[in-house]
Amino acid sequence: MKTSDFMYELPEELIAQTPIEPRDHSRLLVYDRSTRKIEHRHFYDIAGYLKPEDALVINDTRVIPARLYAVRSGGGACELLLLKQLGPKRWISLVRPGAKLKVGKTVSVGGGRITATIAGEADGGARIIDFECEGTFEAALDELGEMPLPPYIHEKLADKSRYQTVYAKYEGSAAAPTAGLHFTSELLSRIRANGTDIVPVLLHVGLGTFRPVKAENVEDHEMHSEYYEVSDDSAERINAVRARGGRIIAVGTTSVRTLESAADAGGLVHARSADTSIFIKPPYQFKSVDALVTNFHLPGSTLLMLVSAFMGREEALRVYKTAVAEKYRFFSFGDAMLIL
Repeated sequence: MKTSDFMYELPEELIAQTPIEPRDHSRLLVYDRSTRKIEHRHFYDIAGYLKPEDALVINDTRVIPARLYAVRSGGGACELLLLKQLGPKRWISLVRPGAKLKVGKTVSVGGGRITATIAGEADGGARIIDFECEGTFEAALDELGEMPLPPYIHEKLADKSRYQTVYAKYEGSAAAPTAGLHFTSELLSRIRANGTDIVPVLLHVGLGTFRPVKAENVEDHEMHSEYYEVSDDSAERINAVRARGGRIIAVGTTSVRTLESAADAGGLVHARSADTSIFIKPPYQFKSVDALVTNFHLPGSTLLMLVSAFMGREEALRVYKTAVAEKYRFFSFGDAMLIL
């Protein structure tokens, strides 16, 4: 299967640059896989598609302000993007310009508030960086770091919290699980009041969110690894829903990757914490996910391939072309899709 099999035409003006307010007033395209019917709604209507016996599975990772603008010791601007924490003040990071940031080099952030030393090299051209600062690194990062918005968003984000879900809890992501950005606390309360269980899992979104598929053949693409956790309580609740005939509705591709990584061949989800590099693409037999809430994804991306595995490649491209024709807003701050 070719990467070109997952391409579609997207006008640049449909790439959402700023989020909708309130969060749940974005548009919602609803697709029924059994009938192939498309409905056009708003996100606040999603509660009407959920049943009391269902479980809505959310990813409660929290995005860190992972982008740091720095100055090299010999002068000159540079940039660090934190990807994975290795210790209290040691991170794997992307750096730019890479040619100027070799092992042993030192840079400063915020006029010396943070000092960063390149301690080693990592996969994919990344660096291992040791940080020094006054006080805790978390406090310094919160003060000086910026949200690592995707490269197709050119507008500066005035409110950092808008790139967090309202249920974000555990810090560690280099990007937001964007399907969850549409939920408000009030909407979640309404869903709970209707009897639907809302179950948290965790996956820290990593480098792959920023990495396009460059291989001509899909099978040649090497997936990145991401850390995930499913607690005993979450596994029990998810399995109980399935046992009583309810649906497992994943919020976002990150929740899908977590559930499919933690499930056995029979669909039973197990409590575990590990790294996963699962690559879900057609053809794929889903073990634990019955429905999906997701944003619209980049042409030729692994995320579009996952959606294509869930609804069929031709149907996925048909729905995406419909979304373009209907002028839905795409990507991180865009509109959403519910696939039943």
